Amino acid sequence: MTSSFGLPVAVITGLIFGVLLWFLSPLKVVVLIVAMVIGLNLLRRPLLGLLLFGVIANFLPYSTINVGVRTTVSELLILVIWACVLFQAVFEGHQRATRSGSTERYVLALIIFSAFPFVVGQVMVNADGSGVANWLRWLANMSLIFLVFRLLRDGASRESMVQAMLFGTLAMLMLSLPIFLAERSAAAINPLLTKLGYAVLDEVIGDTSGAVFLRMGSPWVHPNTLGGAMALILPLAFCYGITRLGWQRALGLAVGGLGVLALLLSGSRGALLSLAVVLVWMAIRRVPFTGRLLLMGCAAMVLLVLSYPPLQERISTMFEFSDASTSVRFDEYASFPRAMASYPLGIGFKVEPPVPGTDLLGISNLWLNFIYKLGLPGMLLFIAATWNWWKETRPSGSRTDLNADNAIWLGSTAGLLAALFSGLFDHYFGFQPVLVGLFWLLVGVNLLEARRLRAEEGMTAHSDSRE
Repeated sequence: MTSSFGLPVAVITGLIFGVLLWFLSPLKVVVLIVAMVIGLNLLRRPLLGLLLFGVIANFLPYSTINVGVRTTVSELLILVIWACVLFQAVFEGHQRATRSGSTERYVLALIIFSAFPFVVGQVMVNADGSGVANWLRWLANMSLIFLVFRLLRDGASRESMVQAMLFGTLAMLMLSLPIFLAERSAAAINPLLTKLGYAVLDEVIGDTSGAVFLRMGSPWVHPNTLGGAMALILPLAFCYGITRLGWQRALGLAVGGLGVLALLLSGSRGALLSLAVVLVWMAIRRVPFTGRLLLMGCAAMVLLVLSYPPLQERISTMFEFSDASTSVRFDEYASFPRAMASYPLGIGFKVEPPVPGTDLLGISNLWLNFIYKLGLPGMLLFIAATWNWWKETRPSGSRTDLNADNAIWLGSTAGLLAALFSGLFDHYFGFQPVLVGLFWLLVGVNLLEARRLRAEEGMTAHSDSRE
């Protein structure tokens, strides 16, 4: 904040806390003072809030807080960051965000269009649920791409953002893996998560005799969601760790190694297949170290399967058509045309598919889930946004080198491709709270890095032509 605001803020703050000491205990006043200090620092540097989001969203994504309505700490933090950005824009006249491209414009169009199916769903869908709160939470997650363009303008801030995401992921893995390896139960972590602000978890992993119960639990709650998060972050972790030195190298490789273990224990076949396809794509482009990563991943998978019998059963039935979850997915596709006919304008945000009280099923597909929620125009806008992202960031030529300068771009590109490919098997990155926010945050980081690299290539080419 500017110095003109310093003295009034100090005087007002002192008076407020002096009065509060008459009514509250010293401990509560200390907590309020700490919160005030954090808030003032965020007002001065909203970037700190975005970095804090990167840590919390990967560490405890669904830890909740009640502020009139119950929401996750991660999503509340997004709103706080936006408030700080608007405060600076009004009172301090900070620079505007960099000029937007076609991807951001399509994302904005998708956000604006979502108001129509939101209203339709509020009227047409007869079910319990807070459509307004769900819609605002989704808007907050989608808006992260615009915060990236406002706050991560230079390479140093983008580097810090990646480090924050990796630190949060490492904390999540170090919390989850020991508990699961000791208890061999997806629900073993639930009591700890309850103490950390999570809502009731038993209904998520309720079948103690089923296959889900034997898969790894984590702060992402469901093993499939954990798999989606790992598919998004692992390529970035490996590319970052391989090209850095010292503690940064250790951070990236630790997240990569532990993340592979967590991904295998999660048993998420969509995430496993998606990462395998992306690694093959990188190998075709002759990205250094890709072949070694494939061999090391296969070796780790073989060793883990041999040492953990429940995983043997999961692997043996993972791609069988007789598998229960595979059968459910076929039933979902068979039922989907009736769902489209019943709700041609989408069901909005009041509930997640399927609509209660109907004989319809949901759909485990990213793009079809957009139709289910927002109608066909919603899916087309999402496709337009992701296609324009790919046109802008895709590598040129037949070979892609991996070095310290392009590691964030290549790692985020591979992670986003894995996330989109996993959309053929599940819908993590469409409307899943927090996870969709991380997806669009990484899209923003990736676009900034792609534009920087292209600008530097253009300057180099121009300099060579002049010479």
